[in-house]
Amino acid sequence: MGEVNVSNLGRLLADSTGTPAHTYQAAFAELAESHRGRPVAEIVALLSREADEALLGFSAGDLMEQAEAIRTGARYVLRVRVT
Repeated sequence: MGEVNVSNLGRLLADSTGTPAHTYQAAFAELAESHRGRPVAEIVALLSREADEALLGFSAGDLMEQAEAIRTGARYVLRVRVT
């Protein structure tokens, strides 16, 4: 389970008003569908790029956990602290 502190939830979560936005949440969901069973290193590289674009400060360990969940199809829970 990962944890991240953010000051702008829009970087992480989809807009509930339906406004199209490419968020980390959407990118994670897309990768979870398209990259199940793929190598962790490949998934980490994609997650890292998405996290950097969204200005999210995930640690390498967080990204590895997320990639492993995507690879295996396991459920992943992310704790978010809004500051």
